Amino acid sequence: MSVLTTEPDAVPAGEEPPDTGERHRLTAVTGLAALSLDAMASVAYGPEAIVLVLAAAGAHGLGFTMPVTLAVAALLAVLVASYRQVIAAFPDGGGSYAVARRHLGARTGLVAAASLVLDYVLNVAVAVTAGVAALTSAFPALYDHRLGLCLAVLAVITAVNLRGIVESAKVFIVPTAVFVGSVLVLVAVGLFRSQPVSTVTAAGHAPVVADNASTVGALLLLKAFASGCAALTGVEAIANAVPSFRVPRARRAQRAEVALGAVLGLMLIGLSVLIGRFQLQPVEGVTVLAQLADASLGHNWAFYVLQFATTILLALSANTSFGGLPVLLKLLARDNYLPHVFALKADRQVHRHGVLALAAVSAALLVLSGGDTNTLVPLFAVGVFVGFTIAQVGMVRHWARERGPGRHGKALLNGCGALLTGIAAVVVTATKFTEGAWLIVLALPLLVLAFETVHRAYARIGERLGLGRIPEPPHRDRSLVIVPVSSLSRLTSEALTAAASLGDEVRAVTVCYPDPEDRAQAHALDRAWAAWDPGVPLVRLPCARRTLGRPIAGYVRAVAAAAPGTRITVLIPETEPEHLWQRLLQNQRGAVVAHAVRRETDAVICRLRFRLP
Repeated sequence: MSVLTTEPDAVPAGEEPPDTGERHRLTAVTGLAALSLDAMASVAYGPEAIVLVLAAAGAHGLGFTMPVTLAVAALLAVLVASYRQVIAAFPDGGGSYAVARRHLGARTGLVAAASLVLDYVLNVAVAVTAGVAALTSAFPALYDHRLGLCLAVLAVITAVNLRGIVESAKVFIVPTAVFVGSVLVLVAVGLFRSQPVSTVTAAGHAPVVADNASTVGALLLLKAFASGCAALTGVEAIANAVPSFRVPRARRAQRAEVALGAVLGLMLIGLSVLIGRFQLQPVEGVTVLAQLADASLGHNWAFYVLQFATTILLALSANTSFGGLPVLLKLLARDNYLPHVFALKADRQVHRHGVLALAAVSAALLVLSGGDTNTLVPLFAVGVFVGFTIAQVGMVRHWARERGPGRHGKALLNGCGALLTGIAAVVVTATKFTEGAWLIVLALPLLVLAFETVHRAYARIGERLGLGRIPEPPHRDRSLVIVPVSSLSRLTSEALTAAASLGDEVRAVTVCYPDPEDRAQAHALDRAWAAWDPGVPLVRLPCARRTLGRPIAGYVRAVAAAAPGTRITVLIPETEPEHLWQRLLQNQRGAVVAHAVRRETDAVICRLRFRLP
């Protein structure tokens, strides 16, 4: 006995394989480039955030840079391990939202989703303004034009992402590789230096280290840890965008997540080692990364390559949000918490409406902030730690329900991560509350309320439509098609032909006004109709006021009341001009009639577009 098997992917010789959209998805390498820019660029401000906080305790406080960085790196390892498990457990993406929705309930899932939405939007605004700020620092003449530059950068990133996530990854892979390579070279060279090779960059700038301070308290260390955790923003982006990867999606996403954690951790620890090695002290107007590049590489072309790569990557790190947020919005739309239009995909596997919505909100933030980074930074990273904490707690519940070896250790790992990220969330919110974090605290519940309002609206619509229930069998009702006309033309003939094909009975209607000119036009139409004799009655609707839609809507109501059970369709004929600009020549009578009939009756509206040859 033989069995005939057919390979589902087999393609006859000489034919192209079907396009399943996989070529528009990410590999592990392109995924790392497209979705890790936020995390990679954070090494430009993460170590600096730690140093600036510890500088309040003087030189003694700066000695704790390495312990705090190691704590941040340990949390990074916990998060990478956790999100690696999230990717395996939730291959449809969604990250914190998917975990919380399944294991902590719908409301907690919405809190996680809201925190991610806010973080993604703020990441775009902060990334763009930070990149432009670096540019205006190098070219001060551009400072007064920073808002226009921010909007221009945002427009470029949006346009690239509308082309598809793979195309955006190809564009951003080169600056990502240059930046990571430059930082790793900086660290490697610096390890062989016993002292700074150059201090030109910091010369003449006032130090920000406190004098005569030697006490380092637990609160200061917690604040430094929380500030350094800004380097962890973007770690969750890969888990949110698993559907954007090629098959096997989960495995590729896991590889990208591990690679992100390894590279980011190596850069953070390496830069921290150099800070201690060179006994670097922060100064006003110069970044810590610039000082390290000066000390390790010298004030030469390599220094400027790193600075330029940092500027580019900071500006382009907004791409992380364009890769992660549209997928999250798709999941929310699928669960009826956002309009369903966000679940639609374009031909390049792009959630176009999510991309455009993100760009629009980010542009509004840029305008409101005037393109100033300092206005936006206090709002940043609060939401992401809320999402981190919820995801970790959800994974603890996940392992509690699982049965298998190693689940207790994994639950302990996620529990420690939840504790650490929870502490970071509280400390960041408390220390940044008066600087603008209160807006995030207010926006989170409002966003959750908006999600629930949309969900209730869809529930009411579903109840009225009987979704999930077997409907009554279809049956045929008597149908009447009403066609508004104003003159005889080929369009009139096409409309009546279409109406006769749709309904059992067809009536043409025309609105008549009392003005002498209008009465003459109406009599001319009557004579022409009688001479044409199309077999369709022409009903005159007298109207004292010069309105078009209301008389027709009133007639439709009268017919519906006189013949209950009749399906009434109003067929509105319109011309489709050859050129787009010619639409300006149309009188929009069809739109007026459609609006009135839709608002005042339950009739079906059919707008017949007749294309002019």
